[in-house]
Amino acid sequence: MERSMPESGQKTTQGHITERAPESIGTTAARRTGLLVTLVLGGLTALPPLSMDMYLPALPEVTGALNAPAATVQLTLTACLAGMALGQLVVGPMSDKWGRRRPLLIGMIVYVLATAVCALAPTAEMLIGFRLLQGLAGAAGIVIARAVVRDLYDGVEMARFFSTLMLISGVAPIIAPLIGGQILRITDWRGVFYVLTVIGVLLTLVVWRFLAETLPPERRHEGGVGQALRTMKGLLADRVFAGYMLTGGLAFAALFAYISASPFVVQEIYGASPQTFSLLFGLNSIGLVAVGQINGKLLVGRVSLDKALGWGLGTILVSSLALFLMTSGVFGEVGLVPVAAGLFVLMSAMGLAMPNTNAQALMRTPHAAGSASALLGTTSFLVGAVASPLVGIAGEHTAVPMAVVQLTCAVLALTCFLGLCRPWQTARTSAGATGPAA
Repeated sequence: MERSMPESGQKTTQGHITERAPESIGTTAARRTGLLVTLVLGGLTALPPLSMDMYLPALPEVTGALNAPAATVQLTLTACLAGMALGQLVVGPMSDKWGRRRPLLIGMIVYVLATAVCALAPTAEMLIGFRLLQGLAGAAGIVIARAVVRDLYDGVEMARFFSTLMLISGVAPIIAPLIGGQILRITDWRGVFYVLTVIGVLLTLVVWRFLAETLPPERRHEGGVGQALRTMKGLLADRVFAGYMLTGGLAFAALFAYISASPFVVQEIYGASPQTFSLLFGLNSIGLVAVGQINGKLLVGRVSLDKALGWGLGTILVSSLALFLMTSGVFGEVGLVPVAAGLFVLMSAMGLAMPNTNAQALMRTPHAAGSASALLGTTSFLVGAVASPLVGIAGEHTAVPMAVVQLTCAVLALTCFLGLCRPWQTARTSAGATGPAA
């Protein structure tokens, strides 16, 4: 299956010829309120990292308060991450069948209730269980936000919107630990979940009031679990969609490797203070957001999405190779500055890789945007979860495993892009339809 099945009304997009059903009234209205929709969808995509990272400063306190081993308390993070990965596989097909609003509102209500119970949990086991439910429900925001973007936009407009979302969602991991730390100054760890509950309530009200339905009835799917599985099987059989899915997932795994290893590498190996680490982490995140904005404001529409994606993947490969050479001693002893520079370049290049893989993959799937978004999100979380523990496999005194994981992910991502997506064929198809590709 080389090409997704169209619905009606042919439209040429950059990189593919896809089909687009007529817009509904709700879709048109949503597009007119672009800034508000951007803020709502940005809030939905920021909620999962807020749920994960606001809680991080409270982990030691939870260990003592619930009289549980540190390893058990760590499972509260694993459970939430696993819920976010698996929940997308459920919510995505639901949104293709019932529309976007109903599953999203149900997911948000369950998120609020689960988060409130987390704040009251008397045992670590109960906290783990409701963190899993919190992740499952919070996944609705991730997967449906991407599906709504696919409903509202196409081609270069969609790539621009994904880059704009990065400006909002990219800030969340930076400020979340800071917010959590400030909460702990005035209350205990349960206060973090109370704040998340309030955020969930406010976001639910905003979604209910301002986010219109974007999937009209004529474009919805009938059927149950069997139909959903057949839809996903069809998407995975699309070589090009699978290529973009794997490319994005592997790039995300390189990012996860950085997030997992950087506190240890920067502070323990290179002797930086926690304040210096926080500064470097913030600068890297700013680099990712800034390049994402350059992609959306300057590159999209001037160069093809595949070309911008190729630049991003090439930069990730070169920077990860440089990190491997520096950390493995090929250049002798190197200090923190060169390693930090390599990490900055690698992180910044994610601003080209991630929005463009999402846009290219979803452009092929107007008939099943929810299921496609679910596969994209689940793949990224699962591949990232596999890569993350590998960065510490050689112990606490070397940064080589981090660099090896990043380099391996970069090589595999570029291989999937070239071997499965075959951008030179895409360029010929686009040229035949609309003239020379950028």
